[in-house]
Amino acid sequence: MGRLKSLDDWLSWQENLHESVIDLGLERIQIIFNKLFPNGMPFKVITVGGTNGKGSTIAFVDSVYAQSEHNVGRFTSPHLINYNERFAVNGNIVTDTQIIGAFEKIEAIRGETSLTYFEFSTLAALQIFADAEIDIAILEVGLGGRLDSVNVVDNDICVITNIAIDHTDYLGDTRELIGREKAGIMRANKICICGDENPPNTLMDYAKTINALLEFVDQPYFGKIGLEGEHQKHNAAVALRVIETLQSQFPVSNDLIQSGFEQASVVARFQKIMVGDKQVILDVAHNSAAVDKLIDTLKTSNAKTVAIFSALADKNIDDMIDLAKDTFTHWFLVPLDVERAIQIELLHAKFNTELTTTVCQDMNSAIDNALALDDIQRVVIFGSFHTITDATLILRENEVLFP
Repeated sequence: MGRLKSLDDWLSWQENLHESVIDLGLERIQIIFNKLFPNGMPFKVITVGGTNGKGSTIAFVDSVYAQSEHNVGRFTSPHLINYNERFAVNGNIVTDTQIIGAFEKIEAIRGETSLTYFEFSTLAALQIFADAEIDIAILEVGLGGRLDSVNVVDNDICVITNIAIDHTDYLGDTRELIGREKAGIMRANKICICGDENPPNTLMDYAKTINALLEFVDQPYFGKIGLEGEHQKHNAAVALRVIETLQSQFPVSNDLIQSGFEQASVVARFQKIMVGDKQVILDVAHNSAAVDKLIDTLKTSNAKTVAIFSALADKNIDDMIDLAKDTFTHWFLVPLDVERAIQIELLHAKFNTELTTTVCQDMNSAIDNALALDDIQRVVIFGSFHTITDATLILRENEVLFP
């Protein structure tokens, strides 16, 4: 390996270090983790898994602690525009220098052990947080739970937001199978807070097997929150239970909790901007359960609405279209320049002739065409993180959306 200087250099090198992009399992990362942290984590760990709602739940918890006297680190994925978005300390995105410093420490002890891109980022998060001497780390599970690299850490408390059908190639095609994978982040005699109102039996069975202290949250949070949608009140209630559970170690006032919840924000979760006289909504809803919540939130307004949509080939696109078909008067379909994307011809073929569709050359033309419709008030862009990334870059270039 030659001398890597910039963050881009490091990331390009990491993308080709391991033979496959996704390679679930803890064997490789465990070796490096034990070398980096022979005495375990020097901070308390909250691990957050589940199908949807992870980012929002983390945002609520992080927003509260970031305003408190306690130092908090946040690790989430994927990033939307900049890799640095994955890591924050006390609410502030970390610098290239901090990330590269962590990479150098990992590489110095890696030896012959091959690591995936995500394994590198997980270890980097832990090293960045250790260097920053934080008190609490909030770690988002990337995929599943049991074999995800974040699960190399023994958490002090974990969250499972919900269980829905997604990533079936890796996790199984039923809620029971997926539930067992998500349950893998539980630890014996440690609290797990679950936000699923109808949890699969595998989740509860595993908790009993290892004697995890499983709690359920079935009432929404009734205060004001900074995120839109009824489902976000449920995510806030889960976040509140996490904070309450840690209150004896990391006390925060009720006023601080209220203020933190009101100021919580997540990029591209029903993110609203105005472009001229039209509202544009960016949302990373990319599976059936998330689209269902998106449509419920859209129904609170009668605004005439069109969609800009694209998705990855391994998603249940038919279900997503079926759930959303009555909400949009026009669908603008966009190709994605990523390996896992569905071909635009195959995507178009999924729409029946009763739905009005336009196949666009790229995101730029999709946004132009949608905004050019005089009789609509709202444009909703959704379908995958890649879709939102493309849209965000276009809107920033046109000085509509700023970082």
